[in-house]
Amino acid sequence: MKSVRVEDHADPVLVTTNSRVLDAVLAKQEKLLMACGGKGLCATCHVYIMKGEELLSPMTPRERMALPMLADRRPNSRLACQAKVQGNGVQVALPRGQFIDGSQDLEQLIGRRAEQPILHPVTGSVLIEAGKLITRSRILALAFVDVDVAEMRTRSLSIHEH
Repeated sequence: MKSVRVEDHADPVLVTTNSRVLDAVLAKQEKLLMACGGKGLCATCHVYIMKGEELLSPMTPRERMALPMLADRRPNSRLACQAKVQGNGVQVALPRGQFIDGSQDLEQLIGRRAEQPILHPVTGSVLIEAGKLITRSRILALAFVDVDVAEMRTRSLSIHEH
């Protein structure tokens, strides 16, 4: 068993060798959108490896293609669905913000202020900054998010896991 520590959680998660970082994050009941179903296409399971990057599997070709899409990418960025735990002592942090699955996710928030940044489901770019009022006109302006998500899901359906 290998231990993975997820930021803001005192106790590490124990996972088997070659488990995905995603499994450790989900074990702590953290929410990751995984809009592409864990195929490494969308980058919504983006995490920062704070310690132990050398204890993970090498970056996959899909990960190398998806990470450049991210607005908040750092040198220690990885996709939790692609990075596999191979050693003991990995520490993970999640980007701050709330990914949306589409503009409809914001309907229930109209008239309220965003408690944290609202993030694009494919690129991670900030759509609505924390503290900003969520208005119907802003949601209508975000209709492109639905198109981006639909295109990404179509791509993910055409890729079969082996």
